[in-house]
Amino acid sequence: MATITSEVLTTPQAAPQTAPEKTAAAKSQYPGALVVVEGIDGSGKSTQLYLLKRWLEISGYRIHFTEWNSSPLVKSATRRGKQRRLLTPTTFSLLHAADFADRCERQILPLLHGGYLVLADRYVYTAFARDAARGCSPHWLRNLYSFAPVPDITFYFRAPLDVAVNRIVAGRPKLKYYEAGMDLGLSLDRAESFRIFQERILSNYDQMIETDRFVLMDGTVRVNKLQKLMRGLVGERVDLARFAPKKK
Repeated sequence: MATITSEVLTTPQAAPQTAPEKTAAAKSQYPGALVVVEGIDGSGKSTQLYLLKRWLEISGYRIHFTEWNSSPLVKSATRRGKQRRLLTPTTFSLLHAADFADRCERQILPLLHGGYLVLADRYVYTAFARDAARGCSPHWLRNLYSFAPVPDITFYFRAPLDVAVNRIVAGRPKLKYYEAGMDLGLSLDRAESFRIFQERILSNYDQMIETDRFVLMDGTVRVNKLQKLMRGLVGERVDLARFAPKKK
């Protein structure tokens, strides 16, 4: 099974930014397929994946949906850490890694081997972008998630920073402490801190476009037009007939 590989480092501390190692092309050793969406908050990725999911469900395809930071195994620990503001960049990263490992072992891999089309709202690239923005070493992060299967297709929804930030700020009464990157001391103003934090994450995502074979999607395009394009690309990259309902 192809995995996302990297060299081993002994420390999670930030290192000078260098281009990440190119990952091997996904060569599935299971009958299922993995479709991933990535992008900063407000880029439109979750909306598009939801629309794709509903289209596939209505058509009767065998699918499974999973999203970042959703495992019940570590949810209570993460919640307590956030409430007490105890999470350092490294502990925050390790909690997310434990969450992903649990979902990978209990959901993603079994279903891929069971012949399902797995749809993931955020994947390991979220850690590579966000945790690196918090100061964790990109090489350490790559090694931490080296067990993860490589997606068949990774959609990167990219919207201009101001557009994405305005979407989030306009839709929420108050940004949460860690969501806004307040733990990094970027600014005393939450909205400004959030903007700076998202700018760092966006830069990290952009560096992965070629090395991780992202399919770049314009997050400013009309929702229905973007969804039509997404469905077409999935059909080109994934043999959907393998997941279609059996004819009686």
